[in-house]
Amino acid sequence: MASLYTILAIIGMVFISPVIIPALVLGGVFYDFFNSELPPGIDQPLKLRFFHSLLITTLISGKILEKLGICSDLSLLRVLLDGIPPRRDSKLLIKDLKVDEVPLRIYQPKWPPTGKRRGILYFHGGAGTFGSIRAFERVCRYIAKKCNSVVVSVGYRLAPEHPYPGQYFDCLNATLYFMRNLEEYHVDPALVIISGDSCGANFATVICQILLNKRDLPKVRAQVLLYPGLQGLDFHLPSYQQNASVPMLFRKLVIYFCFRYLNKEPSFLEDVLQNCHVPESMKRKYKKWISADIVPDKFKIRGYIPQKSTSYKPEVHEAIKEILALTFSPLLAEDSIICQLPESYIVTCEFDVLRDDGLLYKKRLEDNGVQVTWYHSESGFHGILAFFGYGIFSFLSGKKIMDSTVNYINSL
Repeated sequence: MASLYTILAIIGMVFISPVIIPALVLGGVFYDFFNSELPPGIDQPLKLRFFHSLLITTLISGKILEKLGICSDLSLLRVLLDGIPPRRDSKLLIKDLKVDEVPLRIYQPKWPPTGKRRGILYFHGGAGTFGSIRAFERVCRYIAKKCNSVVVSVGYRLAPEHPYPGQYFDCLNATLYFMRNLEEYHVDPALVIISGDSCGANFATVICQILLNKRDLPKVRAQVLLYPGLQGLDFHLPSYQQNASVPMLFRKLVIYFCFRYLNKEPSFLEDVLQNCHVPESMKRKYKKWISADIVPDKFKIRGYIPQKSTSYKPEVHEAIKEILALTFSPLLAEDSIICQLPESYIVTCEFDVLRDDGLLYKKRLEDNGVQVTWYHSESGFHGILAFFGYGIFSFLSGKKIMDSTVNYINSL
């Protein structure tokens, strides 16, 4: 219903004032041109600039509609990023159902299996506040067909309407349902894979850690993490500095969406960017795991300046302390947990503020004896898979990421 109101509001704006929409678009273009950076080597920069301008326009329009009391800014963003439904696929059986109020969409190849199939859970990205099953329909269909697998796309309920940490419980409940009903879907219990992109990769990481205590369930075969966000401790890592103004995810936007996800006013934004929310004792404790010193030197070539010492501010910590919890920051889990995790596949993108989260987690897993397959997209940026499967509107780097992911899954 909220989406319907949002669509009607947009239609109303178009008809009431034909000047508003062009002005907003022009404003978005100018903002993008003067505030974003498109470094050499990034995939199809002009196309990326177009999409980023559209995102900026949507964020500005959403703020205006929110001020007018028509809808929240997130409502408009959800409409834009909900994706366009693809055509029917004659090669897949697609079924929708709900488990504990959580929507699931299950993709199964129609051709008869020669044996039991892999089962893949997929948690979509979107900062926990936007994104949907439909937005990642093409990604899940592609994996189901290319990997001859059963794919379960989880439509966890979004914040702030469904408060944090409800998204983790939704993903966990969906996982438990699937793992307890593998026989129904002809899935091999030894070939269950948990995957996701961006914040969905964060959810996948946390679910894999939680499942270590579920001795009555099959062991997870692998976790597949596509440009994951895994920590809220340090926003001055090299990737955060190098890609602070690179589309599609600015450094400031990371913090903004953290506040929105937690249903809090985005106060102290600059202080959080300076890591003033982290107690000194915590910085010292986790420096061995989260530090620019651990990031390989080749990822500092594009520029890195060590952060000057900043003072801890208790009021800032209180405002956003949730991002230091293990759910939000699974990179902080103890070695006794990390060493038990399944084989892992990690994708990082060069032009992504979250790049170093993936690199640091890769090192932690390897240091604890966990096998890791790593794919680094030299020209990729954050959120690139949201465009996958849209023909000329897609990015070549996104296709390469998907093909590498499929090859990895097929190797299991």
